[in-house]
Amino acid sequence: MPTELTKELAAALNATGENGLEVVDPDTQRTYFVVEADIHRRAMDALRRQQNRDAIAQGIAEMEAGHGKPLDQAMADIRGRLGFPQAKP
Repeated sequence: MPTELTKELAAALNATGENGLEVVDPDTQRTYFVVEADIHRRAMDALRRQQNRDAIAQGIAEMEAGHGKPLDQAMADIRGRLGFPQAKP
């Protein structure tokens, strides 16, 4: 649910150019950063990509350290939990 900026906030945001605007909620003292929606979306996409790369790197490191289980064993476990027939060798 988008909320319309006050004229005062819009003027402050426009005065900052493309850098966004840091605002503080006077009741909670929480700080927020107002940026254009496209910039926010691109930043969140970049963050997700980095988190995915980090998770893959961690998985590879765990695999190389001998943790986890072989794919055929993992698939057999999943099939068993879901009640699917086991794959034929």
